[in-house]
Amino acid sequence: MERGSSSDEEDDLIHQKERNTPASTTTSFFHLQHLTCKFHKKYLFAILPLLIILIYYITPDNHSLFSLNTSVNVKVHDRTTETQLRALYLLRQQQLGLLGALALNSTSNLESLLSHQISLNSQIQQLFLNSQANGTDSGRCATVDEKVSEKRSIAWRPEGDKYLVAVCVSRQMSNRLVCLEKHMLLAALLKRLLVIPRWKEYERVLDMEHMNKCVGSKVEAVVSLQELKLKKKRVHVNVHMLCYFSLPEPCHLEEEHLRKLKGLGLSMSRPIAVWEEDARKPKKRSAEDVVKMFRSEEDVVVIGDVLYAEVESQLAQSHDCKSLIEPNRLILLTAQRFIQTFLGRNFVALHFRRRYLLNLCNAKKPSCFYPISQAADCIVRVVEKANAPVIYLSTDAAESEIGLLESLLLVNGKRVPLVKRPHSNSAEKWDALLYRHLLQADPQVEAMLDKTICGMSSVFIGASASSFTQDIRRLRKDWGSASFCDDYLCQGQQPNFVANTE
Repeated sequence: MERGSSSDEEDDLIHQKERNTPASTTTSFFHLQHLTCKFHKKYLFAILPLLIILIYYITPDNHSLFSLNTSVNVKVHDRTTETQLRALYLLRQQQLGLLGALALNSTSNLESLLSHQISLNSQIQQLFLNSQANGTDSGRCATVDEKVSEKRSIAWRPEGDKYLVAVCVSRQMSNRLVCLEKHMLLAALLKRLLVIPRWKEYERVLDMEHMNKCVGSKVEAVVSLQELKLKKKRVHVNVHMLCYFSLPEPCHLEEEHLRKLKGLGLSMSRPIAVWEEDARKPKKRSAEDVVKMFRSEEDVVVIGDVLYAEVESQLAQSHDCKSLIEPNRLILLTAQRFIQTFLGRNFVALHFRRRYLLNLCNAKKPSCFYPISQAADCIVRVVEKANAPVIYLSTDAAESEIGLLESLLLVNGKRVPLVKRPHSNSAEKWDALLYRHLLQADPQVEAMLDKTICGMSSVFIGASASSFTQDIRRLRKDWGSASFCDDYLCQGQQPNFVANTE
């Protein structure tokens, strides 16, 4: 049974948000800076390198476990207390030594004092390195506070007998889920029920009833096309087409897509574009723009495929669950059983997309396709930070590439195992639920299972040119499992070798 994930991919490039790193210094440093101005320049040049090192170590950041304030409060687990208090003591000793160096009126003892400070600094560095090797640097890969409360919140409260039909025509499920999520936001803004034409296809991978429970309105917010037909008491439902995208084709739907929709029992009007909008270069639209342009008295409306729509990023739907779009319970339980069987609580998940990516990435500037050796270096750095004993691998790469990658993943001289979901075997019990419900051979189910396992990892490394990665990041954000160490593979680097184009 094929275990790859590339069949669930598209070429939409995901841009990582910049992380804010606070840059402040302690009271002690401002005191040092004041004293420095009083002394001859030769003392300043002698002490400056050590000052820079000291600032580096005492500058607080999101993961600081201690500071040099007199009211320092070290909150650590028992196993980390001794190491961190030792580091704190050495930093204070170094602080006092540097203050003494600045107070010298001659150079007689300066060389000896500086040598001592360098020695102290080496001890401090070694403490941090030992802490990392022993897994005591637990705060470095802490989970991210997404601060959803800072976003504008919109409640989904459908009014009357008004419907929006979700039309998501991509062959890839990851893209369809992105499109579906955007349809939900638009339906909430327009106060309409969302109609999903191919309900059973989504039901194999998603918890459909969960959506209505989370919204918590008096009426269902999400319904199937069959339910709409029953309510309208019609085999064919008349649909008014108000297109979000005007280019490259109205509603971003080709003739083939329109024929399929008609075959489902939708009698559609002539497409009308409400504004000039190109799916290849989408503009950022506000919630007010959407409400104004798509307000309609028509009962049933289609606005087309909105995969590339960009509607107000600081707008969030209010609901009673962590996530509106969840894997169905069978997949969720299977993922948990797999993790319990093979991975354990602390593991790094890697989405290593390779198939078709060489040409796709090399068409971009810079390329996003990395040689295996370079990719291995990037992965090792993340694994070291996470101090994880194992990597879960979701990939479409050839076995030759996987074998080379695994041989290069060495941390402290030990190989870090790459774990893939094994092929079907009656002796395996972790996936028994999928077999029992005849879902074990469904590629979309397997892709969602991969996403769910990655969503539960301690740290996730994704592929920058992948909607599969984007959907995993959505799950991690919603579940609160996103980590400060999450990253795209070799983010910020360029491939060290790029082939010529054809």
